[in-house]
Amino acid sequence: MIVHEKSTWLRTLLMWRGSSLTRTWPRVLFVTSVAGAVTWVHETYGWLHTNLTVTPFSLIGLALGIFLGFRNNTSYDRFWEGRKLWGRVVNASRSLTRQLLTFVGPSEGVGEAYRYAAREGAGPDEVHAFHRRLVYQVVAYVHALRLHLRDQDRLEELAPFLEESEVEALRPELNRPIALLQRIGAELRGAHDRGWIHAYHLPVLEGSLTELAGVQGGCERIKATPIPFSYNILLHRIVFVYCFFLPFGLVSIEGLGPFTPAVVLMVSYAFFGLDAVGDEIENPFGEDDNDLPLSAITRMIEVNLRQRMGEEELPPLKKPVKRVLT
Repeated sequence: MIVHEKSTWLRTLLMWRGSSLTRTWPRVLFVTSVAGAVTWVHETYGWLHTNLTVTPFSLIGLALGIFLGFRNNTSYDRFWEGRKLWGRVVNASRSLTRQLLTFVGPSEGVGEAYRYAAREGAGPDEVHAFHRRLVYQVVAYVHALRLHLRDQDRLEELAPFLEESEVEALRPELNRPIALLQRIGAELRGAHDRGWIHAYHLPVLEGSLTELAGVQGGCERIKATPIPFSYNILLHRIVFVYCFFLPFGLVSIEGLGPFTPAVVLMVSYAFFGLDAVGDEIENPFGEDDNDLPLSAITRMIEVNLRQRMGEEELPPLKKPVKRVLT
């Protein structure tokens, strides 16, 4: 995601990183060159005197603008829904950690919960180890979800938060986040059977796990259901054909002829740019410049959860690199 401070309109106008021009400039340059060639032939040799008027291009351009606007709205809806889902991941992981440390734990301010656990034979060290294992599994879950949505097989990133046997158990899993949720659920069930968790608290903890599973399903739905390919390919073709033939309709207009390349440059930049923006934000979980900063979000969650356990040696929060936060 592009992160930048508010600046002057001129600096924003000249900004290159994160703009659609980084992806569209070859196409814009090509159709502008075609417009320049058409204009030169028309002005030099007097060719291309056709009865073609600008009216068809105006009508097609209007329809195409509406078409592009609809597609971009759809893409942005997917982007914004993805961000809201990850906001729920942040909230649910924090809530689950708070519940773990509150319902069973020796932390200051939760003496009642600890006395219940102690009454059932759990010492402070054993309960703290249980907390650490479960909270680390929650941290591993959010990192696993990020890797899952980005199709990245980096099991070594989960190793610092899991036991070696748990890492090996995850290796053959096709959906590692779900496997981790199941493991957390089994741990909670075992703690309940040992009398560490009150029967009234177990459904609350299960509700937090269900919330995480539901959010993951929403993210997977966005990732696995892109805008239909036929829709995208049709739009790409129409935009290109329109911009390619536009100079043939403009060059014969009295007074406009020599300025045809400039007009085509502006129109093609707008249409190709809108097309490219819709493409880029359609899948918000990727690693393009304008995608969601999942690495930064998961690092923030990790730091927040580990702080709740009183840890002081924490990794730094992610910072933008050349104004890009990943």
